[in-house]
Amino acid sequence: MKASVQGFQDKQAGSGALFEDIYLLEGKRTPFGKYTGGLSTISPTDLGILASLAAIESAGVPAGDIDQTIVANIGQASADSFFLPRHIALYAGAPLESTALLTQRICGSGIELLGQAAEQLALGKANLVLGCGTDTMSRFPLASYSARQGFQLGRPEFVDLLWEALNDTAAVPMGCTADNLAKEYNLTREEVDAFAMRSQQRYADAQAAGFFAQEIAPVAAKGILEMADYKPRKYRCNGRNEVAADEHPRLASMEQLAKLPYVFTKEGPTTAGSASGIVDGSAALLVASGDYVRANGLKPLGKVRGFASTGVRPDIMGIGPVPAIQLLLGQMNLSLGDIDRFEINEAFSAQCLAVAKALELDQDKLNINGGAIAIGHPLGATGVRLALTCLKTLQRDQLQLGVISACIGGGQGIAMVVEAC
Repeated sequence: MKASVQGFQDKQAGSGALFEDIYLLEGKRTPFGKYTGGLSTISPTDLGILASLAAIESAGVPAGDIDQTIVANIGQASADSFFLPRHIALYAGAPLESTALLTQRICGSGIELLGQAAEQLALGKANLVLGCGTDTMSRFPLASYSARQGFQLGRPEFVDLLWEALNDTAAVPMGCTADNLAKEYNLTREEVDAFAMRSQQRYADAQAAGFFAQEIAPVAAKGILEMADYKPRKYRCNGRNEVAADEHPRLASMEQLAKLPYVFTKEGPTTAGSASGIVDGSAALLVASGDYVRANGLKPLGKVRGFASTGVRPDIMGIGPVPAIQLLLGQMNLSLGDIDRFEINEAFSAQCLAVAKALELDQDKLNINGGAIAIGHPLGATGVRLALTCLKTLQRDQLQLGVISACIGGGQGIAMVVEAC
């Protein structure tokens, strides 16, 4: 068998690609640090380097074999962000002759970069690709786009890019789209809060069982990242101790959740307790051709079988996973019943519940280790985290097929089918 790709496009439904002989080797992620927490002082470049170094070591492949690096990053959260993909590649050990690029599909960027990596492999443009998603949301800057043109005395114009990342100026803020879906799918406050509580409880149970230890690479309190003949990079956590675990998860009772005020609309039901966490973190995976896997005697985590993306109305952007999943499974001649596990990003409880309701999903297959309500959603890193978690779950449960999916601000959806090895 040889790595190959077959693209498809439907003007009414979206586009994507199906793959043969493309593998996900291994991956790691940093812990996801809470807003202004332990990782908030570290640039997304340095978080990406740390996750990539850990992934390469875990995969047991030489960094010198990397042909391409594809990185997802949404917020330019350090002064050298223009060089972010290249610096992640080089400081992770990729050859000087290898190439690096940035991809951006907002919340779907991590899945997108894995799909792009698979395409490069299937086209024969690489044998081994480093994929990394990274965002330090705590460092999203205040920016002035008009200062160079001048401003009136005492009236400089600044915008908060963290808020702007969550606000679709063509429609409504992201949380409002979840409330719109709650109304459309008749979701009650109690249902939405119960989903949030379950996400936190499922995460706590998985954490207690040691599940997340296999995907997390702790971040030392401080360190130096070095590359021969070039300037070293120093980083320091926001505190004296290493960050070894996710900082955002917090168990809450239904009574506690019920006391939280609505955040986006007067009618709700979205609150801070039923929204994904604003966090900092990075995740990386190695993607390889079958030829590379066989030539090096590797045992991969799984295969990339296909991915698809589609567009939906911006004011209900959270429903995006529904048409994306339906399109992809249709192209693969699979049904929802053929899928053993679903990892669908929990941008908001109401959003993920609406997706589950529209697809009539068995929720015992959905986000069974918790999701972004508990872990958080560092925009560029989430898709890679979903793939890593899904494959580790399939292996643990001795199952075969998984779907990872995310809604995307502005009105898109993306989905990928992975198969455990």
